[in-house]
Amino acid sequence: MRRLLLLTGAIVFVDTMFFAALTPLLPHYVDHFHLGKAGAGVLQAMYPAGALVAGIPGGMAAARLGVKPTVLMGLSLLALTTVAFGLADSVWTVDLARFLQGVSSAFSWTGALSWLVAAAPAGRRGQLIGSAFGAAIAGALFGPVLGAVASFTGTAPAFGAVAVLAVVLAVAAATTSATAPRQPQPLRALVDALLRNRTIQIGVWLCLLPALGFGMLSVLAPLRLSALGWGAAAVGATYLVSAAFEAAWSPVLGRISDRHGRLPPLIGALAGSAVVAILLPWPHHALLLAFLVVCAGFAFGSFWTPAMSLVTDAAEASGLEYGYAFALVNLAWAPGQAGGAALGGAGASVTSDAVPYLALAVLCLVTLAALSRYRDTAVPLTADR
Repeated sequence: MRRLLLLTGAIVFVDTMFFAALTPLLPHYVDHFHLGKAGAGVLQAMYPAGALVAGIPGGMAAARLGVKPTVLMGLSLLALTTVAFGLADSVWTVDLARFLQGVSSAFSWTGALSWLVAAAPAGRRGQLIGSAFGAAIAGALFGPVLGAVASFTGTAPAFGAVAVLAVVLAVAAATTSATAPRQPQPLRALVDALLRNRTIQIGVWLCLLPALGFGMLSVLAPLRLSALGWGAAAVGATYLVSAAFEAAWSPVLGRISDRHGRLPPLIGALAGSAVVAILLPWPHHALLLAFLVVCAGFAFGSFWTPAMSLVTDAAEASGLEYGYAFALVNLAWAPGQAGGAALGGAGASVTSDAVPYLALAVLCLVTLAALSRYRDTAVPLTADR
């Protein structure tokens, strides 16, 4: 179990490290390719757009071919596209490489997390997902550092190192044992679960909502911090601190959700996210804005572990393959991240940063009101219960 947790953590670490590396580099790409906020939003949205397109194929691969081949396909594609991104010299090649990285992520995340959850006892599922997600957040922690390094050394050598790490992980995954896939479920099982299972619907929405927040934050905050005089290193440091808090909190949150249920921490995340979204548009000092960015990352990041645990609990109860369960998570995260980046950037370009942030706050408050009426705390089943 420990080796599998380390492998899963390493896979999601590398994946999110490269995803987050774009954040401090975004002002550079805006200047180099003469992009506005809308163009920056499109670039930031290409990665989750690729994850959205590959979400169902990734789930089908995990359910039909097995988790190990799915992970190997994702890591191989990540290595190739990371090199391509580092060498890209035009808007369309950068966008295309970013899109294909999102495709690779859908396969590696779905395969790795399905691999982990299938081997995890139900009573420790939240803790293990939280530990794996803590590694993912640690990758997001180092991503801005990688981006800041790339701003000094150039993108080709910095991102080439990520490609090497992906190859090393592919070798490690190939030598790790995995159970053979069961009789594959038809795709209809995924559709039925999404349309008929209320708990899965709630979990999917609670994965989509923070993705909207992170998508907006990944475009609007770096550009605003840059406009207030901060460079790539300072922006990267802001996200470094934010991710450090998230990484430390995620395993703790997993244990809390295993013991007290999935919904209580989700209610806290909704309340905190609404408050910070209301405050984000107004600071005129970079240090105050950076503090709110850290708070926003902590609040938005508090959704993931209990929401993903909620989806996998419901999948197990209904007999849905874990590959399909994480495909649903990808299908929630991807349009949220892409929509938050693209619509947030476009909306701020036409109006101001306040409009998308306040719209997010409204969504959080409406969801909080609806979820507060839901009596079930969604405590997971354990072997002694």
